[in-house]
Amino acid sequence: MKKTLYIFSSGQLRRKDNTIFFMNEEGEQKYIPVEDTSELMVFGEVDINKRFLEFCSQKEIMIHYFNNYGYYSGTFYPREHYNSGYMILRQAGAYLDETARIQLARQFVTGAAQNIRQVLKYYQNRDKDVALQLATIEELRGKIGDTQEIPTLMAIEGNIREQYYKAFDAIHGLKEFIFEGRSKRPPKNEMNTLISFGNSIVYSTVLSEIYKTHLDPRIGYLHSTNFRRFSLNLDIAEIFKPILVDRVIFTLIGKKMISKKDFKKESGGLLLKESGRRVFVEEMESRLKTTITHRDIGSPVSYRRLIRLELYKLEKHLMGETAYEPFVSQW
Repeated sequence: MKKTLYIFSSGQLRRKDNTIFFMNEEGEQKYIPVEDTSELMVFGEVDINKRFLEFCSQKEIMIHYFNNYGYYSGTFYPREHYNSGYMILRQAGAYLDETARIQLARQFVTGAAQNIRQVLKYYQNRDKDVALQLATIEELRGKIGDTQEIPTLMAIEGNIREQYYKAFDAIHGLKEFIFEGRSKRPPKNEMNTLISFGNSIVYSTVLSEIYKTHLDPRIGYLHSTNFRRFSLNLDIAEIFKPILVDRVIFTLIGKKMISKKDFKKESGGLLLKESGRRVFVEEMESRLKTTITHRDIGSPVSYRRLIRLELYKLEKHLMGETAYEPFVSQW
């Protein structure tokens, strides 16, 4: 299986024969076999040239860029090899049809809510005091099916996450990672910094998986399609953030793999240092490679593969073959 390459140092990316060549500011050089690389996640200040971009496009390698805070900035999206006019029409048709759009949007929020519930149930079974949040989320979850407007649906989703985040302190029990409510751009404390960083990784990972399907990432359903950004990856990411990002965070701080020394204050917010980012992405990659037995297929699949399967289910829904139902983790 091809790998994701994370670049934290500043330097230069070039094509060297049939490999990717990286040289950092200290002059250290590294050759990366192109056959082993699926995508690049660039966090450092990296110089590239046209020849390198042409090479990445030819080899179908996406390049995701992140800013100083670890927020997603943009993507070099290579020429689409699986582009389908038919699928774009089906996607657009479902977006323009209010009934079809709200149906899909409700499924994305339902999937997110159910996986949030699964995370909380997991920790409740380990004697964590999350019963109040679980009860409130169950009540909110019951309203999803009757919602007929996207803004109302997004408000319900926001309230579910607000309750979910209130349970974080009970789950990890560490004073140095007190939540104090969601804050971003910039995040104000350690927990918010970890959530924002992890979410950016998942948004980019889903975008890379979309590239390998016939779907167009610009047409989402819960998140509005506009002139500026991808939106379908945000929809699908809602389902997987609780079981990927949040479980990784609880592992990292629970096992003391990340501590307060891995953060620094900058521009009115808190930044995850390179040391913390390296530990985070290593654990996230380990999580994405972890396999579970898929209840429908009956064989082991990785979490990264689950994301692709979710996209295939959406394709079948749009083609009128099988109604889309979101993946829900079983623990």
